[in-house]
Amino acid sequence: MTIIYVLLVVLAVGLVGMAASIRIVKQFERGVVFRFGRVDRAVRGPGLQVLIPLVDRLQKVNMQIITMPVPAQDGITRDNVTVRVDAVVYFSVVEPIRAAVDVQDYVAAIGQVAQTSLRSIIGKSDLDDLLSNRERLNQGMELMIDSPALDWGVHIDRVEIKDVVLPDSMKRSMSRQAEAERERRARVITADGELQASAKLAEAAETMAEHPAALQLRLLQTVVEVAAEKNSTLVLPFPVELLRFLERSTPPEPARTAGAVETLPAQTASDSESSMDDGLSIPHQPDVLEIRDANQAVPVGDGPRLDRNAARQGLRAM
Repeated sequence: MTIIYVLLVVLAVGLVGMAASIRIVKQFERGVVFRFGRVDRAVRGPGLQVLIPLVDRLQKVNMQIITMPVPAQDGITRDNVTVRVDAVVYFSVVEPIRAAVDVQDYVAAIGQVAQTSLRSIIGKSDLDDLLSNRERLNQGMELMIDSPALDWGVHIDRVEIKDVVLPDSMKRSMSRQAEAERERRARVITADGELQASAKLAEAAETMAEHPAALQLRLLQTVVEVAAEKNSTLVLPFPVELLRFLERSTPPEPARTAGAVETLPAQTASDSESSMDDGLSIPHQPDVLEIRDANQAVPVGDGPRLDRNAARQGLRAM
């Protein structure tokens, strides 16, 4: 009976020892064996691995690509703009022994290097590069992280800058700048279109000047286009040549002087008295008077001066 108990104890110890000596390594993992504290250079692959109990210790290393977000970092760009930038790093282990021996925690180490590299990239770059030229910055940051990571058996697969947060005042300034730039482009395009249109109109004017019938055809085409819209009012353009013809055929008007010029028949004092006695009007004389102002008459010839108001008062008295 005692022998049976001893056999059962030995069997139990053997099962426990076998369970402690057997390890399963997954497909995406690699096993690093430490025998009496010394690393075994032979890396254990995926599958069932047998270890020596109480002698070997197996450490598994994940060979998958690890995605690690980099916390947002505050910094000042080279053109003195305060920004807040975050990123993401993709890396994987290529040498399991170095990742298990040379660094205590390669994930934390990669995270710290990524943060310092991101702050360095922010200080060396302009704001325009952070916003529009991220590919070059991603490559530079990848090189900065990959340089120490190679000594740890880690390969940096990819680095991406995720977001760039700007102050509200800078956002408003950039929006005004973009609006002004779009307005400038619109004005340039409009001016270019006017220039091309003026060149085509000049060519059309030359063609119509050589062929006057083309102008009439264009007029009829315009009338057809207006009439197609079913308008109740039809506007016909008036030919400019007709206006010019009328302007040339109209005689020019005489120029008016500052003082009014008026001619009246001259008369002598004796003729005036005789006409008053007979009840007749003032006879016309060959001498001509020039009226320089409203009430004073100045004879042009050698006849006597005659006051216009005096003559009218004499006629009224009769």
